[in-house]
Amino acid sequence: MPPNAQAGAQSISDSLIAAASAAADAGQSPTKLQEDSTGVLFECDVETTDGGLVKDITVMKKAEKRRLKLVWRNIIAFGYLHLAALYGAYLMVASAKWQTCILAYLLYVVSGLGITAGAHRLWAHRSYKAKWPLRVILVIFNTIAFQDAAYHWARDHRVHHKYSETDADPHNATRGFFFSHVGWLLCKKHPEVKAKGKGVDLSDLRADPILMFQKKYYMILMPIACFIIPTVVPMYAWGESFMNAWFVATMFRWCFILNVTWLVNSAAHKFGGRPYDKFINPSENISVAILAFGEGWHNYHHVFPWDYKTAEFGKYSLNFTTAFIDFFAKIGWAYDLKTVSTDIIKKRVKRTGDGTHATWGWGDVDQPKEEIEDAVITHKKSE
Repeated sequence: MPPNAQAGAQSISDSLIAAASAAADAGQSPTKLQEDSTGVLFECDVETTDGGLVKDITVMKKAEKRRLKLVWRNIIAFGYLHLAALYGAYLMVASAKWQTCILAYLLYVVSGLGITAGAHRLWAHRSYKAKWPLRVILVIFNTIAFQDAAYHWARDHRVHHKYSETDADPHNATRGFFFSHVGWLLCKKHPEVKAKGKGVDLSDLRADPILMFQKKYYMILMPIACFIIPTVVPMYAWGESFMNAWFVATMFRWCFILNVTWLVNSAAHKFGGRPYDKFINPSENISVAILAFGEGWHNYHHVFPWDYKTAEFGKYSLNFTTAFIDFFAKIGWAYDLKTVSTDIIKKRVKRTGDGTHATWGWGDVDQPKEEIEDAVITHKKSE
């Protein structure tokens, strides 16, 4: 049994078959939905002892050549957003008050956690569980981020992992850097995204009343949390001008966290090593990890998506989200944190890694003989 798998736990494969009626509406059988998968989603979804799939997925990772149908409303909106963010960056150094800049940073942090600790690690991957006070906090943070309701974010992300880098992947990285970064939001979804999405089980998300409250009232809550409050607070709390409040605390901050999130889909699927699985595009990218609070260790994450750390080591300085979750675990608001054993990781590194995995330290069994022979050791103890 794979690490952390529980006997009798429902796998995503079982849930696909349980969702037969939805799959029929999509025009595909539940069995075909499973056969088309290129990645694991939960810990009880694996087929090998080291957390992988048995089949060869490399031949399945591709993008159909098709003419994209542009969504001009989104093109205009994101065009304005980025121009406004550039102006906001100028105002940050030209006229904005320091309190406004600090507020923008704090909103970036909390909205980022609403994505990383909330929509991603809690709701999309079920890598840990949270009591209702923490779920309320994360829903508020997530609403500030304005990256769609957490329910929809988690749904799309499950499809991304289950059918990674195929036409069913919402931001298929095989279409190129720009498409996986923002282009996927500027055009109509591929039909396969919708078809496969209908077959993914979301019953656990629908069972969360806090999540469903956000989904129901999102178009009321989101404008208040993402736009109105961040603009009004600086104006009335410390006399900031409307221009500075709008373009710095709201536009620049929102644009920045959006692009940080998108870098996980683009840069972390292109640049970096693949120490855990060289046959997939997701990579270990330290720059993205820093900006996205630990989400850049993407090769590991796609191999072991149920690990609450989304990384092997979870070093706090490069994984702030893990520190956040660990803090709430200490006070009892987060629990059942899932991770992967060292033995399982070593097996996977040896079987599919690209050879860039760091050794555990001096004398590690995987340490190259040449390193030991060529190492310079100073201050040797005299014999």
